[in-house]
Amino acid sequence: MQSYTIGQAARLLGVSPDTARRWADAGRMATHRDEGGRRLIDGQDLAAFSVELARSDTGDEEPSYTSVRNAFPGIVTAIKLGDVAAQVEIQAGPHRLVSLLTREAVEELGLEVGMEATARVKSTNVHIDRT
Repeated sequence: MQSYTIGQAARLLGVSPDTARRWADAGRMATHRDEGGRRLIDGQDLAAFSVELARSDTGDEEPSYTSVRNAFPGIVTAIKLGDVAAQVEIQAGPHRLVSLLTREAVEELGLEVGMEATARVKSTNVHIDRT
C-alpha cells in the first residue's frame, strides 16, 4: 500500500501543507509515523478522506476556469472492473474525474485505490497516467 507525506497529501487534496497538518492534528485524517518520524497517510485512507472532503464542500467558492488541456494530479478513489471495460475515479482536490478505459489498460498501469494518478483532460476525453 502506498503512503503519502503530509505535503504530498496536501498537493493531492488541493490545500496547503499547513491545512493538511491541522486536519491530521485534529484527527480528521488518519496518520502514522515511519522509522524516521515522518507522518504518513495510507493511500486508501487518503482516498476515502478526499471523497469525504469533496462531498462536504459547500460550493461557496468561485469555480476555477481552465483550458481544455489540463492535468489533474489526484488519488484513485474507485475502480470498477468489467470483463472488457473499466471505470476509474480520481479525486483531484475538489474535482472528481471519472474515466472509462479498458480493463487491460487498468491492469497494465497497475492502478489501485489509494495510489497517486493524474487525469488528463482534453475536450471530452479523460486520460489516466500513473504517477
